[in-house]
Parts: sequence; C-alpha cells; structure tokens
Amino acid sequence: MTGIEEKIGYNFKNKALLQNALTHSSYANEHHEKSNERLEFLGDSVLSIIMSDYLYKRMSKINEGDLSKLRASLVCEQSLDKAARRIGLHEAIKLGRGEEMTGGRERPSIVSDAFEAVLAAIYLDSDINTASKWLLSLMRGDIEEAMEGRRSADYKTELQERIQKNHSGVISYELEKEEGQAHLKKFTVSVMIDDRRIGTGTGGSKKEAEQHAAKMALDRLCNGK
Repeated sequence: MTGIEEKIGYNFKNKALLQNALTHSSYANEHHEKSNERLEFLGDSVLSIIMSDYLYKRMSKINEGDLSKLRASLVCEQSLDKAARRIGLHEAIKLGRGEEMTGGRERPSIVSDAFEAVLAAIYLDSDINTASKWLLSLMRGDIEEAMEGRRSADYKTELQERIQKNHSGVISYELEKEEGQAHLKKFTVSVMIDDRRIGTGTGGSKKEAEQHAAKMALDRLCNGK
C-alpha cells in the first residue's frame, strides 16, 4: 500500500478503505471481497460538491448554465480517467482474471469509478476539506483549462440546455440493451423527450452510451430532424 499511497499523495489511517476503493467488482466476485461500488457511489457526490463549490466561488460572474457545463467537463468519465492515470491509479486497481485479460485496466469507466472511490475513501478517512485539497491539487491544470474555455462541453448538458431553451418536455435516458460478459459489457442507451426517442448510443459504460446518445440527439436537432 505504501507505493500507491505515495503516488496518490495521501497516507491512509485506515488502509482497508484504500484496499476497498481499489477493488473492482470482477475481483471482488472471484475472491469474495467487497467491491468499490459503494465508495464510488459516495465519491460521485463528494466530487460534485467539491467542484461545484470551487467553481461557484471562483467564477462569480458565470451563470448557472455555464457553471453546469464547466462542472460536467470536469467530472466526466474521460476527465477522471485522465486524472487517475496521472498518478498511476489504473495500475493499482484489483481486477478479476477475465477483466484483466480483456484490457479492463484500459477502460475509462473502470478507472474513473476507482478514482471516485479513492476520493470517497480519502473523505471518509479524513474530512471534506482534506478531500477537497487533494482533488483540487491533482486536477488544478484541468480546472484552469476548463475555466479558460479550452474544454469541450458535455453532450448531455448541451442537450439539456437546448431542450429547456427551445422545446418543452422532459429528458430521460433508458437502457435498451446490456450485452457481453461481465468483464466486457456493451450498453445501448436511448435518450427520450417525454415518450419520443431522439437518439441512441452505445458504449462500454452507461455513462459513455448516454453521451453518445445525447450527441446523436443534438446532431438530429441541428439538422432539423
């Protein structure tokens, strides 16, 4: 654990929290351990409040819609995957044999989930201020890039804003299909306005499929379809 703690830049009082944060469900199922899914659930919320608080205080002249875009670009799967790889977190994740053999360590969905789980573990091991300092220090370059407008907007956020501005209706995302073995899943998701399907996308995670569905919907709306 010492090696990964040095890379992460945080020494855990409760080492079991870090072990749990690094345990993917494929490994947990093979070894009858607890997976990092509950920590990932908590980490998603911790990540959101830290980023929201930071952007709110730093970007006092930016409206709610633009703040949402900024936050979305920073908490998306690709952004977290990049931050995790920067500290070698992907190398420390405990994967099951099948997941390891099929390149699971390179899947952004797995790495970004582990990153959120580690953030939650730091929060539980210390407090929100410590977790915030760790996250903001690690992602400072990404945050500055986003605030300077050098990051593309999140497709789901773009679609939400476009619908709110020009249309009436409620946006929802529906899982159409889930294919493949546990270590090599493929998800198909549709985006709906009320009961009307306006886009469909596929990806290695539900989040990725939702982004692809939102992009298709935006393309269709832009072309007047």
